[in-house]
Amino acid sequence: MESPTEKLELITKYFADFTPHQLQQFASLEEAYKDWNAKINVVSRKDIDQLYLHHVLHSLSIAAIAEWEKGTQVIDIGCGGGFPSVPLAIFFPDVQFYAVDSIAKKLKVVDAVCEMAGIKNITTKHTRVEEIKNKKFDYAISRAVAPLRDLWQWAGPLLIKKANQPNGLICLKGGDLHQEIFESGVRPKMMSIYDIFPEEYFQEKFIIQVKKP
Repeated sequence: MESPTEKLELITKYFADFTPHQLQQFASLEEAYKDWNAKINVVSRKDIDQLYLHHVLHSLSIAAIAEWEKGTQVIDIGCGGGFPSVPLAIFFPDVQFYAVDSIAKKLKVVDAVCEMAGIKNITTKHTRVEEIKNKKFDYAISRAVAPLRDLWQWAGPLLIKKANQPNGLICLKGGDLHQEIFESGVRPKMMSIYDIFPEEYFQEKFIIQVKKP
């Protein structure tokens, strides 16, 4: 189990320049998730004791490769208990996150965690992503929700084409992805998270990027 110091060191080991407020927000996530996970199980029992490695730092792998400007609009497809959007919202306080999930009780946890951690830049929506018709985003993010083919089918219509930067879908996946990528019909960029964060847990875990054509 991670000690209080080790929890933040896992993050500050790879990222610098956090404000005291951001560090306080990251530190508050454990109590918030443990409190709510006892009521509504959104994080597995074995993962809750490794929250900062398995969930927070994993989510922040996107921050290691993304340069999002103030006002960027990001949709988290199938956000579950708030990963990757909750850690990313702390990291990027000037970016707006729209976290959607088809299971309402998971969004209840996200809303409660945001309130406890003082996160103001996440809006939650109880819906299926394919039912969103009236909103557009700069980026779509997702973690282990669905095959890449489905993710791109859902995300593609929601994404704005940006002339000044290669925006699109960024998702976190693990294992052997060759068949899934082949079946998706897209040609993504694939990066090893272990190359970014050389922690044993991230072996066989990847960031997959699909650019909006």
